[in-house]
Amino acid sequence: MLISENYCSLQGEGLLTGTPSVFVRTSGCNLRCWFCDSGYTSWQPEGDTLAIPDILARLADFPTRHVVLTGGEPLIAPEIEEFCRHLRRRDYHITVETAATVFKPIECDLASLSPKLSNSTPHQREGGRFAERHEQLRLRPDVILAFMERSDYQLKFVIDKPGDVAEVVQLLDQLADVDYAKVLLMPQGVTREELHQRGGWLVDECKKHGFRYCPRLHIELYGNQRGT
Repeated sequence: MLISENYCSLQGEGLLTGTPSVFVRTSGCNLRCWFCDSGYTSWQPEGDTLAIPDILARLADFPTRHVVLTGGEPLIAPEIEEFCRHLRRRDYHITVETAATVFKPIECDLASLSPKLSNSTPHQREGGRFAERHEQLRLRPDVILAFMERSDYQLKFVIDKPGDVAEVVQLLDQLADVDYAKVLLMPQGVTREELHQRGGWLVDECKKHGFRYCPRLHIELYGNQRGT
């Protein structure tokens, strides 16, 4: 698999925020969110091609049983299913972070689903040359449901402006029996200032609808740095 980075940190987002975890970040993505904070896995993919035994050997060096598979989009990695089977045999807790546009019957403990709202479409970036394809691919309710039916899940949405919350509600209406305690709204931003500015009004939206507020702990602790 093409791996951009592998490191140990605290989970910065979602229901397991604060949990010591080892991150395996695949490189390559089928989307092009304009605000992507790991452009080295999407806009300009980079990394090393590693065999599964080599990745597993790296994991053994870290003092945690929580593994987070992230990207890019890990579900398009060709060996992701086999890799998850190896992790399960070694009794790791597996979180898979995905935009939920591609489904594979992977083994995981938590499917961290981050469907992309219309606020993600790169109309301006690089002349908008990826905008049409991104818009066509970014939302797959059938894939979201497939993950929800197979494993524990969380639905995590990046919110840029107040109007985005109506989009979240509209999507949830298309999904059956969503547990609102597993719906998280996260402010868009890669600096503490951006997160605090948007977080001020987003907290009120969470209280209004019964959603969870999702901080970005790694930004608060380290700033927008790789390997954190």
